[in-house]
Amino acid sequence: MATLVGQRFQWWIWYSLLLQFWRAVDGQIVYSISEEASPGTTVGNLAKDLQLNVQDLETRGFHIVTEAYKRYFDLNLKTGIVSVKERLNREKLCEFNTKCSIALEAVGKSPFNIYRFEVNVLDINDNSPVFRQSETILNISESAFSGERFLPRASDPDVGSNSVRSYKLSPNEHFSLDAQSGREQSVSAELVLQKALDREKQSVIRLTLTAVDGGKPPRSGTVILVTFLKVCGMN
Repeated sequence: MATLVGQRFQWWIWYSLLLQFWRAVDGQIVYSISEEASPGTTVGNLAKDLQLNVQDLETRGFHIVTEAYKRYFDLNLKTGIVSVKERLNREKLCEFNTKCSIALEAVGKSPFNIYRFEVNVLDINDNSPVFRQSETILNISESAFSGERFLPRASDPDVGSNSVRSYKLSPNEHFSLDAQSGREQSVSAELVLQKALDREKQSVIRLTLTAVDGGKPPRSGTVILVTFLKVCGMN
């Protein structure tokens, strides 16, 4: 009997500790902040949103404990406000992920509680589309058929509407441009041969391909396409 009572008491202790350890307010606390926001920019009032007494923050030693990200945020123990401590670069934090969500934990003692909240880092149009090289060489046989395709690509670390949205080709009589949408709303472009090539008339064709993102204002990047016409049968 004494053993059973002891087991029940131990179970009650563990249950109480788990309740304290996992205690959280109803609903998920989620803040949003634009990347590259200046240090000192307010993210949100954690004390207010967690319904905590501001006067208790210092006495409870309230602080952010998520080691990987706490250097980016500051918690004011007098106001309960979380602010930007170090500029956030969304591309470094989340690479090409469309959503950049940082999970954070704050701890208070007496009683000991862990409070969880998230900060969504919003993308800004701080990158321009880029091609792998500033100049691309295309070797095309003068016997190439109309409709034959050649593919240059541009990339942009930004996501969504701030990524590459369109392409433009400098005016010429031989090639047109065909833009195609890919997964996650990415856009690629293909050069399409429209008119037969004649090496004797023009052995080199220079074109400028421009990639444009959807930012406001938009950013762009260019690549020079140098097309060398090969004699039929040459490798």
